[in-house]
Amino acid sequence: MLSFREITLADRSWIQKALKQSDFMGCEYSFANNLAWHRAADSRIARFEDFYLICAFATEDGAPHFSFPSGTGDYRRVIGAMAEYAAAANQPLIITGLTDRTMPVLEQAFPGMFSLHNDRDSADYLYLTEEFTALSGKKYHKKRNHISQFSKYGAVFSEMTLADFDECIAFAAHSYNAKDGYTDTSSVIEQYAIHTFFEHFAKLELCGGVLRVDGELVAFSIGEPICSNVFGVHIEKADTRYHGAYPAMAQQFAAHFAKGYTYLNREEDLGVPGLRKSKLSYYPAILLEKWTAVCDTPEQLF
Repeated sequence: MLSFREITLADRSWIQKALKQSDFMGCEYSFANNLAWHRAADSRIARFEDFYLICAFATEDGAPHFSFPSGTGDYRRVIGAMAEYAAAANQPLIITGLTDRTMPVLEQAFPGMFSLHNDRDSADYLYLTEEFTALSGKKYHKKRNHISQFSKYGAVFSEMTLADFDECIAFAAHSYNAKDGYTDTSSVIEQYAIHTFFEHFAKLELCGGVLRVDGELVAFSIGEPICSNVFGVHIEKADTRYHGAYPAMAQQFAAHFAKGYTYLNREEDLGVPGLRKSKLSYYPAILLEKWTAVCDTPEQLF
């Protein structure tokens, strides 16, 4: 029977190996993200042979929600172990984060045993890095205008260093307090995530960038490579009093750190209308759609 526990920094080596073997493009296949956001849904981890499993336990339906496993080996065996765990809890087997690449793997292992449901709010936005940094052509006219207006402030971009950490944390906390973030569970969890990124920044091998105007911090961003051809952006904060700060931060961060990666993953929109509009306005090359697979009779899978 699978045994789940809380993720720790000490797990990074074996988890990174499994993630690298799968080379999945989704933002949830990031050790840094898994460590930073595990409080969001009480996510815990388990190891099965050469597979890495992560499962959310604080779910609306009360059932454990497994992410599709990363690593290598026999998918019938690992999914069978997941099914056994679900059956022991008298719950359906629910697997989230399936894509066009992984759905055929599940179907081949257990033909006709799962129903599939599209989760549009969890779809990742992937952009061609060269196009995102160039912002050329008519469709990016408004973006270029915003960045042009921001350039009048004389902002300077630089790589984030240890000397920037406290100021970035205070910057994020100010935004959190200004919108009464403590009244919103997701905002509280985001603060935990931000602190985790900074606390383990070097060991997680994260990349960070800051924008300053006359020495004052006006924006920062943190990210890392997610797979061999995708660079992911995990956190982006900007002072909206400076018009164009967000697109300027996004462009400069990508130009500085994502060069050499085909795609830039700016993660999901969570169904937030304003966030969806913003992410669509950059014209994603790939909307990495994700499906949830459900088997109501997990006892038939093992």
